[in-house]
Amino acid sequence: MRRGEPTDRTRQRIEPLLPATDGRGRPWRDHREVVNGISWRLRTGSPWHDIPERCGPWQTCHERFER
Repeated sequence: MRRGEPTDRTRQRIEPLLPATDGRGRPWRDHREVVNGISWRLRTGSPWHDIPERCGPWQTCHERFER
């Protein structure tokens, strides 16, 4: 875990709010990566395009944030 990323305790609290896989279509990208990307973007105030690659595609983070 890097500085500024949500802790395991925080993740447990938000887990029920994250989308579940229903067996149809493409499975969700790893929630941990996407939540890290969203929190990084909100913490830094940078544009979505500047999200680090370790957080997955910026488009995925942005779409999940909008949902």
